Amino acid sequence: MENVVIIGSGCAGLTAAIYAARANLKPLVIDGQEQGGQLALTTHVENYPGFPDGIMGPELIENMRKQAQRFGAAFKAGAVSEVDITKRPFKITAGKDAYEAKALIIAAGATARLLGLEGERELIGRGVSTCATCDGYFFREKAIAVVGGGDSAMEEANFLTRYASKVYLIHRRNEFRASKIMIDRARANPKVEFVTPFVVEEILSPKGHVEGARLRGLEKKEAREIAVDGIFVAIGHDPNSTVFKGKLEMDSNGYLLTKHGTLTSVPGVFVAGDVQDHRYRQAVTAAGSGCMAALDAEKFLEEHTD
Repeated sequence: MENVVIIGSGCAGLTAAIYAARANLKPLVIDGQEQGGQLALTTHVENYPGFPDGIMGPELIENMRKQAQRFGAAFKAGAVSEVDITKRPFKITAGKDAYEAKALIIAAGATARLLGLEGERELIGRGVSTCATCDGYFFREKAIAVVGGGDSAMEEANFLTRYASKVYLIHRRNEFRASKIMIDRARANPKVEFVTPFVVEEILSPKGHVEGARLRGLEKKEAREIAVDGIFVAIGHDPNSTVFKGKLEMDSNGYLLTKHGTLTSVPGVFVAGDVQDHRYRQAVTAAGSGCMAALDAEKFLEEHTD
């Protein structure tokens, strides 16, 4: 029987683990689908407070993990395959292991959708990115591409013109899912060039980092190559919430819904980080909500000592 089980080991889960461990709750952290979350795939992090020269994403995650362990948090590898939150203690299954918990913190994160191209994942941090606010600064005076057709793609294209010399906005259709105001804003930006209807067929990286992209037109079947130093994939995220379907309230995209901070409709179950946040998606906001979830769990356990 665990006091607190935390699902997920990114910024939200690890911060929750630090706070819960310091409260002497001896939390158990189940790593989840991606150990370390999205930060583990990020190279240089320059916008996390307290690091004036920046820090490597995996190093930041490793430091948080050590900090949690120092205060008594335990870790188990594996992805959660089943949960029973109909009554306390809650039951959590990960692989062949089963756990019981008096309180549960879900910090399972969200997985950025990629294009599915060969070598794409290996180029994350080497020119491929899924976060403009995280990585835009590294592309000062360089040409880059944004792939997508929704509001987030338009927003990222506009944001990236603060740094880039040129932004190619690539979309497979001539029509966009984005709102008219966002499309108009991008079209009015002299640095943004719309490239439609085209798909990225290949990322060109002869030296191990992005140098260009080979595109294919969907109407005239023409081929085109563009020279870019970065490709930002803005086709959405998938919250890692499948195991909670039908058990917790979620929106139409699968993001878990919370009230009053991190509380859910099930007493004793708390949610933090990108599995419920489709707006900010920053390391610092995930860490903040992880802190909140741990404090909420601590208060809940004080009031339910049975």
